[in-house]
Amino acid sequence: MGMADEFKKGVFFSAVGKYSNVVIQLLVTAILSRILTPKEYGVVAIVNVFLIFFQMLADFGVGPAVIQNKTLSKKDINSIFSFSLYLAVFLAIVFVFLGGPISVFYNNEVYKPISVVLAICLFFYGIVVVPQSLLLREKKFGTVNIVTILANLASGIVSIILAFAGFSYYSLIIGNTVKAAVLFLIFYLKTHVRAEFKFDTEPLKRIFSFSKNQFLFNFINYFSRNLDSILIGRYFSASALAFYNKAYQVSLYPNQILTNVISPVIQPIVSDYETNLDKIKTVYLKITAVLATLGMPLSVFLFFNANEIIMFLFGDQWGGSVIVFQILALSVWVQMISSSTGAIFQSANRTDLLLLSGILSTIITVTAIFIGVFTGRIEYVALMVVLSFAINFIQTNYLLMYRLFNTNFIEVIKALTKPFIMGMIQLVVFVVMPEMPFTNLMNLIIYGTVFMAFFGVGLLVTGQMMMFRQVIAKK
Repeated sequence: MGMADEFKKGVFFSAVGKYSNVVIQLLVTAILSRILTPKEYGVVAIVNVFLIFFQMLADFGVGPAVIQNKTLSKKDINSIFSFSLYLAVFLAIVFVFLGGPISVFYNNEVYKPISVVLAICLFFYGIVVVPQSLLLREKKFGTVNIVTILANLASGIVSIILAFAGFSYYSLIIGNTVKAAVLFLIFYLKTHVRAEFKFDTEPLKRIFSFSKNQFLFNFINYFSRNLDSILIGRYFSASALAFYNKAYQVSLYPNQILTNVISPVIQPIVSDYETNLDKIKTVYLKITAVLATLGMPLSVFLFFNANEIIMFLFGDQWGGSVIVFQILALSVWVQMISSSTGAIFQSANRTDLLLLSGILSTIITVTAIFIGVFTGRIEYVALMVVLSFAINFIQTNYLLMYRLFNTNFIEVIKALTKPFIMGMIQLVVFVVMPEMPFTNLMNLIIYGTVFMAFFGVGLLVTGQMMMFRQVIAKK
């Protein structure tokens, strides 16, 4: 099977999984957002920042390294899994005792019992890394996505039942733990990996150079992605963090719906062409053109319809998220394109450049977040985050085009020109379009219909319709 066929198969299963999971998440969130308060969501948002950090430590860059290294034997995989098991146990124990310092930092004793529950969640997320990566390496995208759907369903059902029963923020925490447990159990049974009391360290040494750079990138990238939540939760309030996080969450949906369908497929397939940089560059530029064609017009639509989207999804108590989402919507197209760049660096076995990009991104983003937090408003934090996304988009593509592919920005600019025209068409349409007096749902239907009509016009005017036909035809 050629690359195009593998991409088409991988993207199909990835699309089924991502779209199903987004629908499940939207439905569950819509229900829970009307039961739980912004303050309760804020409590979970604060502790999730630390959970994500420990999940990153548990991964230790092992996941992408297992996918990239095609020479690992079953015995090697078992040794790596054993290492991840011991590491997960250690980190879970540490997380239990982390509740005290978190409670002191945020002046809220509730984080002590929460940390105990989340330690169980962390353990399962730590030991699922190797089985899941092994399935991806074997290109079993269908299995991975179906299992993820089942896990999200189980998590959503448990969370809703517990929320109705009055479990408050514990409904979200226990639901997440159920998801992690289901993912591990099924992936473990599907791969037949085995843990050993005494394991061989040689496989770890073989993947160390790759996983080291990947881990350092993840470590650095964590702070650029989560510092805003840490500081807002500390210096603003739990409710302010909830409003900010809800807006940020919705701004990520286009990535989950569109980009994340493609990104998980890139490294397992393109890594087979590790030494063919021209091939990898062609893949990247085509992905960039496709994502920009979708993302630029979508950013305009989201900006002008922020109020209807937030109110429809979460209810009237989430009005504090509207302006923040409107600002973050401007960066949607940048996030969509940027989310695929990591897999390109990995596929070319240049995690050193990925690490360098992560360091530069962190410096830029952290500086922007501190400036935003200093102003004392979550809207300014969002504005500075958008600015950092734009600057990081430039530096990442510099490393790709100049350092990896030995070319220049002109090829990227060419890929973005027609999508930019399509975005301008949508801008003109929504500037002149009158405000609708109907319900949020009806307004979204009307605006969405107008968006799709002029998106089609844009495809025809710019000739991008031909590009989509070529992609569908596997060219």
